[in-house]
Amino acid sequence: MRQLYIKQKVFSLSGKFTVKDQQENDVYYVEGSFMQIPKTFSIMNTARDEIALITKKVFSFLPKFFVEVNGREVLKIKKELSFLKARYTIDGAGIEVHGNWWDMDFQVIQHGKAIGKVNKEWFTWGDSYKVQILDEEMEAIMVALVVAIDCVKADQAAASSAVTP
Repeated sequence: MRQLYIKQKVFSLSGKFTVKDQQENDVYYVEGSFMQIPKTFSIMNTARDEIALITKKVFSFLPKFFVEVNGREVLKIKKELSFLKARYTIDGAGIEVHGNWWDMDFQVIQHGKAIGKVNKEWFTWGDSYKVQILDEEMEAIMVALVVAIDCVKADQAAASSAVTP
């Protein structure tokens, strides 16, 4: 089992942050497109090769995010029409999220087998997530999934804070 930590820089306008291992070594770099359409987040390894890309669909009635790993679309996160509270679904790669993914406390299951766990770390400056990788072949997908969910949450927070007259 491998543990990774995703800590976003609280005041980063560009959306840049790193994913670290238990020894606090940089493992992945995440860079968001600032003021660009479509909004994207690129996840790169230490050699700066892109291993995953998250893209927010531009012209969509409800928000949709696409996750590509190694050039293949593997996941889609989309908002469902709901009047009581925000509901999202995750489609693709046989992946299911069990637990409270909105509060970043969940287990990731693929075809009935646990491949990882995510827990929000409290008492830290900014959002920090501990990602336990149970199936190392799924590491890139796990990291991309956590970043994508965080993108969805940030998008929802921005939409909620927009005040209409």
